[in-house]
Amino acid sequence: MTINRRRFMHNAAAIAAAGFTAGMTASQKADAIEDEMARQLAKTRTLPWLCNVGEAGDGSGPFLQGTDPLLPKMPEKPTLLDFFERRWGENSQHLLQSANLALESGLDERQVLACLLHDIGNRFIRTDHGYWGAQLIEPYVDEEISWAIRYHQALRFFPDESVGYEYPEAYIGYFGEGYEPEPYIRTAYEYARNHRWYMTARLITLNDLYSFDPNVEVTLDRFVDIMGRHFRTPEEGLGFDGSPVAHQWRTIIWPNNFL
Repeated sequence: MTINRRRFMHNAAAIAAAGFTAGMTASQKADAIEDEMARQLAKTRTLPWLCNVGEAGDGSGPFLQGTDPLLPKMPEKPTLLDFFERRWGENSQHLLQSANLALESGLDERQVLACLLHDIGNRFIRTDHGYWGAQLIEPYVDEEISWAIRYHQALRFFPDESVGYEYPEAYIGYFGEGYEPEPYIRTAYEYARNHRWYMTARLITLNDLYSFDPNVEVTLDRFVDIMGRHFRTPEEGLGFDGSPVAHQWRTIIWPNNFL
């Protein structure tokens, strides 16, 4: 994990400043700031089983709870945009490129949103990321979008010549020649292949396949309006609306909490 040193020092200084008194010298204030920085860094960060963010401590307390000073602070009512900017920022270029390809290809906005969000499960957990990603967004998008994100995970292993989708060469390097997906993946593929929303999921894989260009930089600005029209942000903020998936969003907000 990369530490934003400027933000960390600013936050520590702000906390320390709350305890400054009128009679303190500049040297005493500096010492107070250093003490606060040491206190923050001394907190043990638990290595989550699901989201591997940061480094685990040695098992001794005090343990971190709440806002991690090494991560950007989330607003009280976080939106999808906040998660992109404050949790997934440096890892979201692939998603932005995928959505950009869909947009440039003239696909409808719901398909563009599906491409934009198709791998957010990977920002949470890699195993079955399509299922996790679909669950994260199900209360907030049309069913077709979450369905497509769930089943793109299986479809990516199976070519479809009708749309020009071939088995990714990268997968040969990842998994070896002759790799066969687990039976549940094939079962999911066969189910999705005959579903009315098959092409929505298939188009995710098609735009996924070619969206790894290191020379392309896409900004989130292109998709803000699309998110506003097709992602129903809860009034309370993601993680605090009491939905069945609110706890998953909170885990992304506070990934290193002990409990």
